[in-house]
Amino acid sequence: MFELQEGHRMIETAMRQFLEKEVVPLIDDLEEGKVLPYDIMRKMAETFGLTEMIKARFQKMLKKEGKKSEEEESEAGAFGGPGFDPLIGTIIGKEIARVYPSLGLAMGATLGLAGGTIMAKGTPAQKERWGLPILTFEKIGAWGMTEPESGSDAFALKTTAKPDGDYYILNGQKTFCTNAPYADIFVIYAKIDRGQEAKRDKRFIFPFVVERGTPGLSVSEPFKKMGMKGSPTGAVYLDDVRVHKSHLLGETEESARDQAKDVFAGERTGAPAMAWGIIERCLEVTVKYATERKQWDRPIGEFQLIQEKIARMYVHLENVRNIAFKHAWAQKEGKKITMKEACAAKLYCARAATECALEAIQALGGYGYMKEYRVEMLMRDAKLLQIGGGTDEIQILNIAKELLRAEGLEVKLGG
Repeated sequence: MFELQEGHRMIETAMRQFLEKEVVPLIDDLEEGKVLPYDIMRKMAETFGLTEMIKARFQKMLKKEGKKSEEEESEAGAFGGPGFDPLIGTIIGKEIARVYPSLGLAMGATLGLAGGTIMAKGTPAQKERWGLPILTFEKIGAWGMTEPESGSDAFALKTTAKPDGDYYILNGQKTFCTNAPYADIFVIYAKIDRGQEAKRDKRFIFPFVVERGTPGLSVSEPFKKMGMKGSPTGAVYLDDVRVHKSHLLGETEESARDQAKDVFAGERTGAPAMAWGIIERCLEVTVKYATERKQWDRPIGEFQLIQEKIARMYVHLENVRNIAFKHAWAQKEGKKITMKEACAAKLYCARAATECALEAIQALGGYGYMKEYRVEMLMRDAKLLQIGGGTDEIQILNIAKELLRAEGLEVKLGG
């Protein structure tokens, strides 16, 4: 049976206490951009002793780089995979989303997207130079894939990397990049310019690391958004950015398109934790309000339409919890989560979180529309789950494509 064990409950309680103390008082300032989330991340790492633990395990991992022993796999577990309990990360993500989803989004982008790509694709030297500072929050990372004209066709990139001796010259633009306005390390996907064939072939996509301050690299001011306001989003501009070949992750021209797909899948499997937190908080707020708020001298929880909202929210919570537990179990057992499973999870969880937040607002009426109960913020934040990392429509197409492919029918995405 999927349930939290005593150790998980201790982590859950400790995280909730930390967030109530360190984040709740700052939410309004975070929403208005007066405070950035990065110092909170660093304080969280220090409070729970993560920084020194990661540094120590990182050094052990580097020493064993290239070996395939079970011992090495266990050490690699400090950064995910065998030897690491993925449910811990799920609990942390859930607790953050209960209080302030923007913080979870900013953390996920620096650790999972930027840091995860470097750790998956980089050489030992690249991992130590750029990966470790991100994992310890010494540096903040941003991941640049989406472009103004690519949208859902994520690999239709126009950003290019032109070889020039021992260097590459990068030109292009990325948009909707979480952390971009303040990031220190950028993972930028580009097509290496080796003729017309490479320009047309979507497999010729490679990740480069570009550091803040590199000539030709610039970023926009934070975008003004509907939700996730405490997670800065912006554009990245590359104008003849010259980087040494050592900035090509892996240092060899091997297409990273499949690895980028894995990052997308990983981003999608993060949706259940965030949805779990949002739904859990919305349900708690609604149930408490329904027992205290009276109309016609009766608690509104006695009215069947309110009961129906509560029941539907609970059903969604159970389903999302089970999906989150299943993914954590699969990761711990070393079982790969398929593309259709990741897409289905994101599709359901994103819709469930948005629906539950809307139901909470409706149940609270005018109070739900006000900032006091925070459900209006959770609704605005939940909506991004249906857009970021691939829209609902893209998840539907991916699921159908994978199912049809299993029966021998090849369907082009969007075709």
